[in-house]
This record gives sequence, C-alpha cells and structure tokens, in this order.
Amino acid sequence: MKILVSGFDPFGGETINPSIEAVKRLPDSINGVELIKIEVPTVVGKSIMVLNQAIEQYHPDVVLSVGQAGGRSDITVERIAINIDDCRICDNEGYQPVDVPIVINGPDAYFLTLPIKSIVLNIQAHGIPASVSNTAGTFICNHVAYGMAHLSKIKYPNMRTGFIHIPYLPEQVINKSSMPSMSLEMITHALEIAIQTIIETNGDIKVTGGKIC
Repeated sequence: MKILVSGFDPFGGETINPSIEAVKRLPDSINGVELIKIEVPTVVGKSIMVLNQAIEQYHPDVVLSVGQAGGRSDITVERIAINIDDCRICDNEGYQPVDVPIVINGPDAYFLTLPIKSIVLNIQAHGIPASVSNTAGTFICNHVAYGMAHLSKIKYPNMRTGFIHIPYLPEQVINKSSMPSMSLEMITHALEIAIQTIIETNGDIKVTGGKIC
C-alpha cells in the first residue's frame, strides 16, 4: 500500500504554508505503509497536473491532500468538493477565475472517499480539536479535492482520495488579531493519526458529523 500526501506552497502573501511544512515532517512510512510526500503549487490547473504526474509515477492507493484554512481553529476533514473555481484572490501565477468549472460537464460535486468521521474521532481522542467540514471553499484546495476525486472516477477507480484543512501556525497570526492557530507539532501529529486511520479503516462509522448551519 502507498499513500500520496501533498501540501501547498505559500500563497496570499504568506511566507510559509503549514500544509507542506507538516507534510515534510511526516515519517516515510506508517504501519509499514509507504508515504510519498510532495509539494503542490497553489495554481489552478498546474496543481492537479503535478498530482496526476505523481500518481502516474507512484501508483498510490490513497491520495491525501492537505491545505491551509486560515481562520479555522481545528483540523477539518472535508466531506465534499464542488465543481467550481471562484477565487477571492489570484493564484500564485496571477490567475483569478470566477465561476469557472473545474471540469467542463463534470459532476456538480464529489463526496470524498476517506473515512472522515473515523479520522475526526481518532484525532479528537488524542486531544486535538477536529471536525467534519462540508465546504472546502472555492480556491485551490477545493480545486485539488475535486480534481483528485474526478481523476479517481475516470482513471483510477480503486484509488481513494480526501482533503484535510489545517489552521494557521502561531507565527502566521502575530499581526492577525483574534485569529486562531495551531502548532506545527500538533498539526503533524493529527496528520499521522489521520493516515493511520486511513490505513486501518475501509468503511466509516455512523455518527453525526453534521452542522445546523
């Protein structure tokens, strides 16, 4: 078994992105399962291309993408990705699509295929805040989450895909009043727990993970 884990380069004026920093700190294997760790550009189109090249090279059983969600206070495991790019800011090559489909004539959305509720509960059991998220946004994180789900659907039917959002690092919020953050050590530990859960879990547990609004 192989798991491809990706994080993004910095974007939006930041000099660091905790997603790739945490991914780089993951071990090379967990429970005997090889981890392939790559950095993905925060760029429409190119991000999916880089991941697809890695999939063709390594043939992973699982693709777990990790991204920064500044403003969120916990580890959020995404349930769904939608077929739209509606970017509030430009990507790292200056492109800012508005209401553009990620895949023309593709499905409106994909439910991601990792055991999201088991992941959340196991992370919480280790004293780390975590929850299910029902929106991956409309920027490059959602772009990648949808793109990987679509590739799985059309090219790699046995490959599971998913996305985890993580908070800012403490050093990123020094000048951001009342903005939550989480240490890199805690984020990395949460990702290790998530990956171990993915390895050990095929289905998912039936517990509530929904929100009223």
